[in-house]
Amino acid sequence: MPGAVRVLLVSGSTRGGSGNAAALRTLAELAPPGVTPVTYGGLSELPAFNPDHDGDRLPALAAELRHEIGRAAAVLFCTPEYAGTLPGSFKNLLDWTVGGGEMYEKPVAWLNVANPGRGGGAAATLALVLSYVGATVVESACRDIPVPRTAITPEGTISDPSFASTVADVWTALLTQLGDTS
Repeated sequence: MPGAVRVLLVSGSTRGGSGNAAALRTLAELAPPGVTPVTYGGLSELPAFNPDHDGDRLPALAAELRHEIGRAAAVLFCTPEYAGTLPGSFKNLLDWTVGGGEMYEKPVAWLNVANPGRGGGAAATLALVLSYVGATVVESACRDIPVPRTAITPEGTISDPSFASTVADVWTALLTQLGDTS
């Protein structure tokens, strides 16, 4: 692939010390050559979605989110589950993507780092929203990778070698999809 492939990493968590943010930090550190991972950090600042403010009245932070999605070759999400579905702040972020079209045919994937048997509601809702906006879900790059709290280092990364191995497979699957759609 000529040039750097820009991949936007989006955590659905606003919690400090989040395992989801640690997973994305680790994923960024393990990015293969030729990949530029970019972490989106504006989740907690996004205003509440209001259809009256979509279009010409788009708030600056929502416009910035859409711009970052538009610049990315792919988007990789990692979100916790809250009350059996997506956290409200993350669903709000996704709502801002509906009217813009930047997600249309954009390759996307997600990681679920919750304990075994958890996170399925969030993943199912995320899949539903992403299909609604016309994103191309790269199923082979979507993974359940449980991360125990003890595997999160003081630096906010994941020290588990099996996580690193699975992340390598995620990168391979995502980049294969990008090669197929270029």
